[in-house]
Amino acid sequence: MTSEFLLKSLARAGAGNEWTLIAPEILLAGLALLLLVFELALPKAMRRFIPAISIVGQICVLAAALLWALEPKINGSTLTGSIFYGMLKFTPTGQFFRVFFVITSILVHAIAMISLPKQRVPRVEFFHIVLVITAAMMLLAQASHFLMLFVALETITVGFYVLVSYYRASAFSLEAGLKYLVLGSLSSGLLLFGIVLLYGMAGNPAAAGRYPMLDPLSYLQVHHFLANNADNFIGNLGVLLVLSGIAFKIGLVPFQIWIPDVYQGAPTPVTAFLSVGSKVAGFALLFALLPIISPVFRVVVPLLVVVTFATIIFGNLAALTQYNVKRLMGLSGVSHAGFLMMGIVAGIHLKGSSDIPLFIYIIAYTLASFAVFGVMALVAGENDAEQEFSDYHGLAKRNPLLAAVLVVALGSLAGLPPLFGFMGKLLIFIDAFQAGFYWLLAVSILAVVVSIYYYFGWIRAAFFQNWQSSAVPDETPVHPADRIRVPVMMRLLLIVLTLSTLCFGLYQKPVIEFLNLLRIF
Repeated sequence: MTSEFLLKSLARAGAGNEWTLIAPEILLAGLALLLLVFELALPKAMRRFIPAISIVGQICVLAAALLWALEPKINGSTLTGSIFYGMLKFTPTGQFFRVFFVITSILVHAIAMISLPKQRVPRVEFFHIVLVITAAMMLLAQASHFLMLFVALETITVGFYVLVSYYRASAFSLEAGLKYLVLGSLSSGLLLFGIVLLYGMAGNPAAAGRYPMLDPLSYLQVHHFLANNADNFIGNLGVLLVLSGIAFKIGLVPFQIWIPDVYQGAPTPVTAFLSVGSKVAGFALLFALLPIISPVFRVVVPLLVVVTFATIIFGNLAALTQYNVKRLMGLSGVSHAGFLMMGIVAGIHLKGSSDIPLFIYIIAYTLASFAVFGVMALVAGENDAEQEFSDYHGLAKRNPLLAAVLVVALGSLAGLPPLFGFMGKLLIFIDAFQAGFYWLLAVSILAVVVSIYYYFGWIRAAFFQNWQSSAVPDETPVHPADRIRVPVMMRLLLIVLTLSTLCFGLYQKPVIEFLNLLRIF
C-alpha cells in the first residue's frame, strides 16, 4: 500500500512538472555523481581537472537558481506555493538562500583547491560531499514539513561528520570529527525529540484548532495547533527543543562549546563551510520557522534575547585570549551569530519591519569570511590546524596582496567604516534601538570595541611584527615561507571579495536592488 501511494505521488509530481522546480538541486546531485564517474573513467593525468569541472557545473546550476529566483514563472504561473504534498514551499527568502548556498559551495571549492594538494587525501570525494551538502542546504531553506527539515538537516550534518575529520593523518582533525559527531548527535536528538512532541500534539484528534486534512508534521498544521493552544506546555517544550537543535548549528550559547576545537581541527575549507554555509543554513531554517512558532513568541522571544546577550558576550571575550587563527575565527563567528540574532529579535519586536539589515549582514559576513579563509589556506603549511599569529609575521613584506586582503576583511568583520561589515552592524543596531533593546545595544557596541582589539592583534602580526623563533623548549622553530605562491584564479577571487567589501560599504544600492528583485522586502 505504501509503495503504491509513493508511486502515485511520484507520478503526480511528474505530471505536475514539480520535478523541474527543483532542477538546481537535482543538477547538483547529478554533478556530485558525475565527479565520481570521472574519477573512475578519466586517466590519472586528467583527474586534476575534476575540481574545475565541478566549479563550471556549479556556475551552470547557479544560473538555473538565479533564473528561478529572478524570473519565477513556469507555464505562466508564479513560482510560489507548496509542492510534493507540502514537503517544499517556494518563498522569496528561500530563493535567496538557494542562490546563496551555490555561491558558498563555489567559494569552498576554490579554497579546497589550495588546501587539499598540501595533504595526501582523496580529493574528488571531498568535492562530491560538498555538493551533496549544498543540495541538502538548498532543500532545507525551502522545507515546509518537519520530515523534510529533519532529512535535509541530517544529510548536512552527516556530510560534515566526514569533512571535519577528512585529514585522517591529523590528530587534530580526527579529534574534531569525534567531538562534532558526539555533540552533533546530541543536538539531533534534541531536535528529533522536539519534532516528536509537536507531531504528537498537532496530530491529536482532540487538540483544538486541528485541521483533519493536514499532515501533523506540516508547518501549517503545527502553526494552527500553536495558535489555538499557545499555553500548551508540551507544545512549547517541543518548540524550545527544536530551537535548541537549530542553535547548535548556528553556534549560539550554550550550544557553542564545540566550535573552537572543531574549527581548529577541521581542514580550512571545511572550517569556512561551517563558518558560513552551516551557520547561514541554521538562520535560513530559523527564518522559515519563525512565522510558524509566532503564537508562542511570548515564551520564545525572552529566551532568544537572553541567548543573544550571552552569545555576543561569550564570543568576544573568549576570542580575546586566542592566538590560533582558526579558533579565533570560530569564536568571533559565535559573536557574529549573536549580532544576527539581535537583528532577528529586534525584527520580531518591530512587527512588519524589513529584513534588509539581516541579509546585508549575511552578505557582508560571507564576503569577509571567505576572504580571510582564502588567505589562511594560502599561508597554511601542511598542518593547517596549528596556524598561529606568528605564521603571519611579516606577511606585508612577503605578500602585500594577501596582507591587504586580510586587513580589509578583518576590518569588515570588526565593523570598521567604511567597510561593508560596518553597514551591516549599523543597520542591525538601528533596528535594536528602535525596538527598545538599549541594554543589548550597549553591550553590542562594547563587543565591537573588543573585537577590534583581537582582530587588530592579527593585523599587527601581519604588518608590524617580524618573525621570531619559538621560546618553547625542545620545539623546532619553523620559519614561515618567504614567498607565498598565489594562483591567478585565487588572486582574482581575493581581489573581487576585497573590492566588493570596499565598494558595498560605500554604496549598497546594487545589493538592495538585487534583494528587491528577489521580492524579499
